Amino acid sequence: MDRVKDLASKKAAVIFTKSSCCMCHSIKALFYDLGASPAIHEVDHDADMEWALRRLGCNPAVPAVFVGGKYIGSAKDVISLHVDGSLKQKLIEARAIWF
Repeated sequence: MDRVKDLASKKAAVIFTKSSCCMCHSIKALFYDLGASPAIHEVDHDADMEWALRRLGCNPAVPAVFVGGKYIGSAKDVISLHVDGSLKQKLIEARAIWF
């Protein structure tokens, strides 16, 4: 769990993903479209990392999105934040984007 928290706090936006997950791909594309360049951590071959994400409350384990070092949710949560306009504001506040 400490490893996840450490990785999540190293950059303004961090996404834990699996390469085979279509929702992970969609969330990454959304962040790029908003102008963010998130750190991407693939957990395909790291079962310990996936269990650590679950222990932190990430359910499903991927995509697990952190902004400003805080867990903001999975795909459903991120899309909801985007629709209501607060995702961009969170990215601005975390300095993941500058406008």
